[in-house]
Amino acid sequence: MSGPMFGPMFGADSATALWDDEPVEGAFTLSDEGVVTAVARPWLFGFAGGAMDAPAMLVLAGGGYTQLMVEREGIAVARWLNTLGIHAYVLVHRFPTSDTGPLASRADAIRAMAMIRAAGHGTVGVVGLSSGGHLAACLLAEGAEVARPDVAVIGYAPISTNAAGRTIVADKPPLPPAEKQAMYDLLQPDAQLADAPPPTFIVYAGNDPVVPVANAYRLKDAIVAKGGAPDLHVFADAPHGFALDTPDLPVSLWPLLCAAWLRQTGFAPGG
Repeated sequence: MSGPMFGPMFGADSATALWDDEPVEGAFTLSDEGVVTAVARPWLFGFAGGAMDAPAMLVLAGGGYTQLMVEREGIAVARWLNTLGIHAYVLVHRFPTSDTGPLASRADAIRAMAMIRAAGHGTVGVVGLSSGGHLAACLLAEGAEVARPDVAVIGYAPISTNAAGRTIVADKPPLPPAEKQAMYDLLQPDAQLADAPPPTFIVYAGNDPVVPVANAYRLKDAIVAKGGAPDLHVFADAPHGFALDTPDLPVSLWPLLCAAWLRQTGFAPGG
């Protein structure tokens, strides 16, 4: 792994700065609930799931590009991937603000993918939930081919319904801050998908009150149009942000379905 490394947080096996030589102290603000609320300098945290030539996944948590649910949608996902024999790297990326501009999050994700590949993993995928799913889908789009993943897992993500002219909610106002709305206008993965997309697992709630399920169908249709064969799962009744810890509902089975899919594609060991 290139870049300066310091003592790990989150119980991680590695911690690497993306762009500078500064220590992790002061790089971002973390609440007691495991939520990152501000990011000055992005970091990548690694969780070992086997030998260094094992497959690896970049994990992108959600939080609406104004915070990161790093524990529930980042660390928990990484630990689950480890049980499948997959290395996981959780990215704490910058948000679109007046200081960073609208494309900082995508730049950090592209940089993280390059660093993971440089570490020697044979194959590298991406998993993203909510806004992290939008960011993951951006790695499938034109202009990000250098960071193209070998597989993608995308859950309850606002693929393009936040973009001007493509909203589902009539007269939906622009999202604050202005750079966040500009990012959604600039980055519409379903409309910008690169050719020959990799295997993609898509999971959504049909009655999601925050992210319309239309996003799932837009992404699926775009992948099919480009020659891919996405694995689409829509659960009729589930809350937004179901992640890995929504018990007693059918949606709680999605990690088992995804694990079987990862083995079927040959990405996860045992396939």
